[in-house]
Amino acid sequence: MDVFWTLPPVSRTITAGAVVVSALGYSGMINLFYYVFIQQYIFTVSMIPQVWRLVTAFLITGPKFGILMDPYFLYQYGSGLETESSRFPQPGDFFIYTCFVASAITILAGLVLQSGTFLHALSLAYAYTYAQDNPTRRVSFFIIQFDAKYLPFAMILVSFVMGGPGSALTQTTGLVAAHLYDFLTRIWPTFGGGRNYIFTPAIVKQWFGAAPGVPQQRTYGTAIPGRPAAAAGAGAGAGANDPSTGRSTGFSGGSGYGPGRRLGD
Repeated sequence: MDVFWTLPPVSRTITAGAVVVSALGYSGMINLFYYVFIQQYIFTVSMIPQVWRLVTAFLITGPKFGILMDPYFLYQYGSGLETESSRFPQPGDFFIYTCFVASAITILAGLVLQSGTFLHALSLAYAYTYAQDNPTRRVSFFIIQFDAKYLPFAMILVSFVMGGPGSALTQTTGLVAAHLYDFLTRIWPTFGGGRNYIFTPAIVKQWFGAAPGVPQQRTYGTAIPGRPAAAAGAGAGAGANDPSTGRSTGFSGGSGYGPGRRLGD
């Protein structure tokens, strides 16, 4: 259990939920019918809406061998993004990304395609974003190794062979959702001059992050969360030698050294 709590929080929670729900379902201990996405049971006023299906539809793996492999791929690429990707430097960024792609998958796969389970689509969304970040990294897919940029297409091909066109089409909604996130947060603001409307609320950062100013070691470097504006304003008058302020008054020992100045002040 100690090892479990040290794992990336979003990836470990989704993966653990998928293992538990799928194992109980395929062993006959619970009926998975009550966990799949069924539009008529969620968006209804004739009965109590079964809103939990919006979440549990992402926790159902394939049968037999899928109970092992589906959580493996989900965690492998999800945790890789959560701990390594420079796209998500602030605490909670990966959670917001997951919520966005999950919402898009629910609309495309659930409402448009009338699919009942979305775990494969979420795994593909993670894999697509992972491949964008690491296009030339060598990855192993079953027994084959190739560059990560081909990973999403290999996953769709396997779904097509093993599950048919419908399964592959449902999984492809994950790629569309992840690309939409990339377009709205990177491509459009950078190259189109638009504004990025997807951001991580302060309360979400508090759920996942350390205290402001505490360094967080990431694979690509050290991320230091910024201080809230109110705290920064209060710190400006707290004393010239406060190490958290943006200015420094230099050495004050009265030995003839002048007051320090940052370049540009």
